[in-house]
Amino acid sequence: MRASFVFSEVVTGLRRNVTMTIAMMLTTAVSLAMLGGGLLAVRTIDKMKSNFLADVEVSVYLTDDISASDRNCTQSLCQTLRTSLQSNNGVESVVFENRDQAFDRFKKIFESQPELIALTGPESLPASLHVKLKDPDRSDAIVQEYANKPGVRKVDDQKKFLDRFFDAINGGRNLAFGAALIMAVAALLLIANTIQVSAFTRRTEVGIMRLVGATRWYTQLPFLLEAVVAGAVGAVLGIVLLVLTKVTFLDSLFTGDVFPKITTLELLFPVAPILLAVSVVISAITGYVTLRLYVRH
Repeated sequence: MRASFVFSEVVTGLRRNVTMTIAMMLTTAVSLAMLGGGLLAVRTIDKMKSNFLADVEVSVYLTDDISASDRNCTQSLCQTLRTSLQSNNGVESVVFENRDQAFDRFKKIFESQPELIALTGPESLPASLHVKLKDPDRSDAIVQEYANKPGVRKVDDQKKFLDRFFDAINGGRNLAFGAALIMAVAALLLIANTIQVSAFTRRTEVGIMRLVGATRWYTQLPFLLEAVVAGAVGAVLGIVLLVLTKVTFLDSLFTGDVFPKITTLELLFPVAPILLAVSVVISAITGYVTLRLYVRH
């Protein structure tokens, strides 16, 4: 098989259908960029979960009478709750926080809102027992066990808030995957149409080659390589689009402690090779199936 002839046919085919080829490349690039964004979101969510769950707590808020009269958790009701929590097999540590300490923490959190601090006093905040768990996923058991005990005003499970937070982020990730799927279908249709048009415009040359003994693979390989080349270029454009999005948008967004920063290395590996491999394989399969269905002789 003459490689130079095959590659010259690939170049010719791409040049003849330049508008459809460009459209196919751009559609593939956008689809893969969305897929890459979804993959990065999965990695970011996993990082956030591991970081946040390590610090998740269950807060047992005490009633007003205990909060007002027991500053050091030395009275029987508060001490009983504290001892019970410390002896629980699922509990790693228990820290008591009185009203004054809660108010100090409140002032640090809302230091940018002095009006709110002025309207709030220590008497507005309950004393609490902050419970760190060995396994944060079992926080429900602590909530159910202590929610109705004497002296307990309410039990606040931070994990429930995190679950709602991660559900919202997962929703955004699923939207990215859904949009990527729609764009991928459009890219596949463009690949199939491009191959059909290319085969139709060169039907006379292919027919002559078959008459003089060229094999089916020899005549169809240029069309298959057109799809693979266009898919690979689209993948490279998609990776470039992801890098530009990271540099211009994500780096400025992920500057705090809430979202872990995505490094360029994490974007280029393993996300970039995955996108390139997916694009090449799907383009090759789509091209092969199209040729089998459309070019029968």
